[in-house]
Amino acid sequence: MTADRPPPSLRDRLVLRAQLYALIRRFFAERDVLEVETPVLSAAGNTDPNIESFHTRFSGHVDAGAAQRWLRTSPEFPLKRLLAAGVGDCYELGRVFRNGEAGGRHNPEFTMLEWYRVGWDDRRLTDETVALVQRALALVDRRAEVAVTSYRQLFLDALGIDPLRDPLAVLQAPLEEFGIGPAGLERDDWLDLLMTHRLQPHFPRDRITVVRDYPASQCALAKIRPGMVQVAERFELYLGRHELANGYHELNDAAEQRRRFEHDNARRRARGLPEVPLDTRLLDTLAALPDCAGVALGIERLLMCLADTDAIADVLAFAFAEA
Repeated sequence: MTADRPPPSLRDRLVLRAQLYALIRRFFAERDVLEVETPVLSAAGNTDPNIESFHTRFSGHVDAGAAQRWLRTSPEFPLKRLLAAGVGDCYELGRVFRNGEAGGRHNPEFTMLEWYRVGWDDRRLTDETVALVQRALALVDRRAEVAVTSYRQLFLDALGIDPLRDPLAVLQAPLEEFGIGPAGLERDDWLDLLMTHRLQPHFPRDRITVVRDYPASQCALAKIRPGMVQVAERFELYLGRHELANGYHELNDAAEQRRRFEHDNARRRARGLPEVPLDTRLLDTLAALPDCAGVALGIERLLMCLADTDAIADVLAFAFAEA
């Protein structure tokens, strides 16, 4: 919150959230995108070594299914199963959970908007994501300029660093003052640190910054575009210095996706973290996934921008410590 403005009252923060939800539902109704609801508990988890999932055990009859259950970190996997079943364009607005993420800007339980567009690529979905954020800003009589850049060009312009080709020592040098220990950090970890410590803090408040064409090593669940330098067909959208959304031209190659999941678990083992069971139901249906693009947007991050605050507690009914 800016120094001359108090945090929103409890009622004001609830009203703003309700207005945003209503706007989102109107936005997608206008575009004939179906709202759906998928399970919060799953027999499989998120293998990403940078994300920790909550898990619990089902105490009922063994015939009901696997006892070990994971609270979802996003609705991505079941939404893709719906797409593979022919549901078509769809979205979900619901709660997700990430263990260990609590602080001024993070809450272990938060709300995610995720949607998919059949026959679209990441470039087209970027435009729709920008349109939604601009509509949300209008709730508080704001509008943002839009800047679109590639991942590589962003680093070259702001830091004089080529993130795809420069040696590791060049990536580490601008971070020396932060005293970050190198143990366990890989090249992509240093690139992430450059983004969060050196680039994001300088994004202008009233600008939507779209960064696309990420390194192929950061492809996650995105397709890779071949070329002299391979890049992931992925984008991230920032409003001011807040990362709001992460989108992909979605991978629909089951063998490649299994390889990526297994690579994640290998990285988890190397870090001393427990492995996470693969979502075999997703893998079994991925070949039927139509060509599509999808994006996840953090609702609390967007609300923080609308309320002009850096504290996630200012947009929650009750923060984690008070829940």
